[in-house]
Amino acid sequence: MFNKLGLQLYTIRDFMKDAEFADLAFKKVAELGYTEAHTAGFTPFGDEKLGVLLQKHGISIIGTHYNYKEIVENFDKTVALHRLWGTTNVGIGGMPLEFRKDKDALREFIRTYNKAAERYAKEGFRLTYHNHAFEFVRIDGYKTMMDVLYEELDPATTSFVLDTCWVAAGGGDVTDWMEKLAGRIDILHLKDLYLKQEDGKNLPWMTEVGHGNLCFDKIMATAEKIGVKHYVVEQDANFMDTPFESLKSSAEFLKKYQK
Repeated sequence: MFNKLGLQLYTIRDFMKDAEFADLAFKKVAELGYTEAHTAGFTPFGDEKLGVLLQKHGISIIGTHYNYKEIVENFDKTVALHRLWGTTNVGIGGMPLEFRKDKDALREFIRTYNKAAERYAKEGFRLTYHNHAFEFVRIDGYKTMMDVLYEELDPATTSFVLDTCWVAAGGGDVTDWMEKLAGRIDILHLKDLYLKQEDGKNLPWMTEVGHGNLCFDKIMATAEKIGVKHYVVEQDANFMDTPFESLKSSAEFLKKYQK
């Protein structure tokens, strides 16, 4: 069972183009029961204003999707921003494309990220890694990119933001990966999917939590067992009508797991 429900702000990105709209959007999601936020890598109206508006509506920032280059090259600025926002989880939304091409490039990313993570850890921060489906491509013999990340990212200074939908879309077993990463998942992205037939093809289709094929009874029980700290709903697309209708549906489904 968990207490606070979080939102990945990418879900409402179209309503964050200026401070006035963001203010109304944050009010709405707070009314739906979301009290934590995971940033989405963009703040068109300014970093400080983002924090002020979220705080106004009782929403705490618990982690970020931030620019990879800024993390590894602009340490002081990154630390100052995350201290301003009150979070120690500094992360990227996805691995830069140049590191995905082969195992040597992947290991270059891991070396660089581990080195940066060691520096951030001395200031009380932890670097986070958010997965998609591409990490389940086999890149090193029988190993997937996710296997290599699991084996070689330093568990003392990094953590995973595991995304339930993308693990399943990549052919991974969600709860198996959660158990493998026990103690290394502070933030869990809750996202569902099912197969949709389109032009004679079966396509993975993102949907509201509880509306797809993932077994959330097992996912939520495993999350509690392994000590997940933050439960964050994210839905990139395929909304019921608006993102807020979808967020309402996901929040209502997840109430049965809340304290």
